[in-house]
Amino acid sequence: MKTVLDVKDLSVGFSQDGKVVPAVTDVSFTVGLGETVAIVGESGSGKSVSALSTVSLLPDSARVTGSVTYLGTEMIGAPEADLRRVRGNDISFIFQEPMTSLNPLHTLEKQLAESIQLHQGLSGDAVRKRIIELLIKVGIRDPETRLTSYPHQLSGGQRQRVMIAMALANGPELLIADEPTTALDVTIQAQILVLLAELKRAENMSLLFITHDLAVVRKIADRVYVMQKGRIVEEGLTEGLFNNPQHPYTQMLLGAEQTGEPDPVPEDAEEVVRTDNLRIWFPIHRGLLRRTVGHIKAVNSATISVRQGETLGIVGESGSGKTTLALGIMRLIRSEGTVVFFGDNISGTKGKALRGLRRYMQIVFQDPYGSLSPRMSAMQIIAEGLSVHGAPDGRDTRELVAEIMTEVGLDPSTMDRYPHEFSGGQRQRIAIARAMILRPKLVVLDEPTSALDMTVQVQIVGLLRELQRKYGLAYLFISHDLKVVRAMSHKVIVMKEGDVVEYGDRDQVFDSPQTDYTRALMAAAFDLKVAAQEYGAT
Repeated sequence: MKTVLDVKDLSVGFSQDGKVVPAVTDVSFTVGLGETVAIVGESGSGKSVSALSTVSLLPDSARVTGSVTYLGTEMIGAPEADLRRVRGNDISFIFQEPMTSLNPLHTLEKQLAESIQLHQGLSGDAVRKRIIELLIKVGIRDPETRLTSYPHQLSGGQRQRVMIAMALANGPELLIADEPTTALDVTIQAQILVLLAELKRAENMSLLFITHDLAVVRKIADRVYVMQKGRIVEEGLTEGLFNNPQHPYTQMLLGAEQTGEPDPVPEDAEEVVRTDNLRIWFPIHRGLLRRTVGHIKAVNSATISVRQGETLGIVGESGSGKTTLALGIMRLIRSEGTVVFFGDNISGTKGKALRGLRRYMQIVFQDPYGSLSPRMSAMQIIAEGLSVHGAPDGRDTRELVAEIMTEVGLDPSTMDRYPHEFSGGQRQRIAIARAMILRPKLVVLDEPTSALDMTVQVQIVGLLRELQRKYGLAYLFISHDLKVVRAMSHKVIVMKEGDVVEYGDRDQVFDSPQTDYTRALMAAAFDLKVAAQEYGAT
């Protein structure tokens, strides 16, 4: 097999305070023509640094040694003009988060045209024709009407398809996909994986796939390299490595599956929250007088109940109304219908009375780095709610913060550090501590594990179970990861386009789904081939 990319003894360090901090040490791997190679490992293992090194996309502080050859041409130390010819032309990247990778100020046409004009010298109608061809190829419907769209006007799956179109614009030999499905719903993830496999065959490309999701690796990769702390600790053919892992770290990664189930809810558990026909519609205003001409029907009619010590899983694709429903229950957005909290109808509660209820309703967001202020220390972040609601019995704030940090598995001596000084899992523990320090009764968990490595996900799920067991917490658990939902939830609701299409006990919904939509979700999560058929892929 012809070798497209050959990396030998690659080492990368970053200058910091007069020292070189190692990130990658003596890494070697190859990618053959038409082959899919995966590099897997936890955050900080050196996967992305290794990939960016292939075309010298690292910052000036990087110190790189070793060899990286593309079709026999050395990339390390190559002239900048040669590197520019390769980047985006022969070797293209798909990055993890399309919303931050795409420019929010430019239309899709302008962003797609940039590399085509740079590398192919096309202009005018020829560029427009090529862009439309690319959008059709990656499955964007009505591409002509999408040319003037901005990234925020597209769904997550559509934005990722646009990123793939940009990467394919100049017919690359090698496509490097860096966590391209991590933040996507299971249905969209299935579509993107099938699309990448189809394009690889059609274009005879090589694919270097970087991820921490071993389920994805098993579906698409021919060979796998496992990285830990900047080194490759194991490599091999995919099936052989999965069936007979040799290194303890590989065995740990493969064993990091969500298992078990939550504790049963006591029969006499008190109802924490109930909704009756909750509806959340957002008005659409037009004209000079801003008259209401219609509504965005985010949630149509939701009736749910959650008791102490119980978890209600809320699943569905992006835009289905999951988070909107939770925000309506917490009275953070306007809604119609009834919200009952510990027997009291709080639908019309306002002002100080509503503020007093807030300490008993808390939320943990999806992205711990985005939800934590970079200008506040861990202590200030965790104690923020106490400044509003007051510390119980006048206790010392630092003492309370130290207690809750210990409870969520953080070292209290780190409370004066800032978010960037913590790992992803530690940042999520800070977010959980911020919610728990007020001793809430109801906690909304909005995709709390989707941005985390599998091993860290298992730790966070274990922590949430422990806190629920200890304090009898009621959880609203929003997630697109159905394996995590099954491990956490007692009951599940499935939402689609604002409607609750299915509601029942966890095992009933997972094992005997009643609607086609729920069956499609299950297929997308557990069987890629079935998902491909469900979504029209070949």
